[in-house]
Amino acid sequence: MRHSLIIAAAVLAIGLAGCGRKPVPATTAPVATEGEGTVSSTGNDDVGLVELPGSQAALVAAAGTDTILFNTDGSDLDDTDRAVLTAQGRWLLANPNVRASIEGHADERGTREYNQALGERRANAAKNFLLTQGVPDHRLLVVSWGKERPAAIGSGEAAWAQNRRAVTVIVR
Repeated sequence: MRHSLIIAAAVLAIGLAGCGRKPVPATTAPVATEGEGTVSSTGNDDVGLVELPGSQAALVAAAGTDTILFNTDGSDLDDTDRAVLTAQGRWLLANPNVRASIEGHADERGTREYNQALGERRANAAKNFLLTQGVPDHRLLVVSWGKERPAAIGSGEAAWAQNRRAVTVIVR
């Protein structure tokens, strides 16, 4: 009896050992074809990252940045802002299935209501410029975060300058 229990246990152990997960086949890094983005390698030949068309990273790569900055209490675009938005507009036109949220921000100074309105003016300034570049209105949303989502924490001109901004964010 004892001998048969040992044999049964051995058979069970061998059977369970064979029920392990299947080995994962080795894969190679995905390769992007023309127009599909770029492949970034981490140095390990079997792992790769593909930058998807229509992604935030692709917008930044094409336009240089997703952010424009404003003067204190201002919502006027300068030449640098227009150049960035022109590049963003070209990218949006080349990616017609993409929608963008233009998010307006303000620094910490001023009331919540004032900064909410200022963020909206900044986002609308960017949106209106993109409309002049031919980007259809239905693909652009406007959101104001006011002072609620600072890019830089601090109470000084360096932080405030980074927080007075409009950011183009890709949405699906």
